[in-house]
Amino acid sequence: MESASSTAGPSPTSTIDPREAAHFGKLAADWWDPRGSSAMLHRLNPPRLKYIRQAVDLHWDGDDASFTPLAGKTALDVGCGAGLLAEPLARLGAAVTGIDAAPENIVVAQDHAGLSGLAIDYRAGGIPAVRGEAFDLVTAMEVIEHVVDREAFVAGLAGALADGGLLIMSTPNRTPLSRLAMITVGEGAGLIPHGTHDWSRFLTPPELTALLTGAGLHVRDVRGLGLSPARGFELSGSTALDYFITAVRA
Repeated sequence: MESASSTAGPSPTSTIDPREAAHFGKLAADWWDPRGSSAMLHRLNPPRLKYIRQAVDLHWDGDDASFTPLAGKTALDVGCGAGLLAEPLARLGAAVTGIDAAPENIVVAQDHAGLSGLAIDYRAGGIPAVRGEAFDLVTAMEVIEHVVDREAFVAGLAGALADGGLLIMSTPNRTPLSRLAMITVGEGAGLIPHGTHDWSRFLTPPELTALLTGAGLHVRDVRGLGLSPARGFELSGSTALDYFITAVRA
C-alpha cells in the first residue's frame, strides 16, 4: 500500500518499479484525508503503532508508560508515503528520516510535517538516499510487495540497520483470503485504489523469513494483522491476511 523504494546495489534505482512510484505519486494530494484514497492506511495505523510500540519496548527494555520510548533513537521509514507512520514515530521521540520513491509524496510529507511542527528528514528516492547511514529502527510497511528485486530490497534494509537495531516490516500474505479481501473486494469496491496490488507479488511469512535470513538477520517475531467486522484492523494470531515481522542482526 505504501510506495516502493530502492536499495543499495549496482544501480541506484534497482528495485524501484516506476509504475508503482507513479501510482502512489498520484495519490499524494489526499494522502492525509482519512476518507480519501488512503483511508485504508489510516485504519491500519493504530494496529501498526501498537505492534511497533510493543516491539520497541521489548527490544530496548522500555517503560510501556513512557510517551517517548524512541527518545535518543534514530528511525528510518522506507516507503514513507506522505508520512502517516513517520509522524507518529517522531512523536514517540525518534529522529526520523523518511524516504519514498514518489517525489510527490515527499512534498506533501514535508508540508504536513511543517504544519505539525515536526522536524522530519524526508528524502525522495530509495535506500541509496541514506547510503552510509545506519538507524536504530528501520520500518518498511506494505512496501516489499511493490519492489522489483525483493532480495536486493531486504539487503538494503539490513544495510541501513545499526548494530543493535530493530527492523519491522509488514506485508500481505499470498493466500486466497488476501486475494479476496484486498483485490476482489478492496479494489473492486473502491476501498483501495484500483491497481494497488498484484497478488502474485505477495510474500508468505516463510518466504520473507528466508529473505531476511539470507541478508544476515534473525527473525524474532511474526504476528498477524486481521480484520474484524466489528473492530476493524487488529493484531491477530492468524497471518492469513497480512502480517508483521520483526528482525535483528543474527
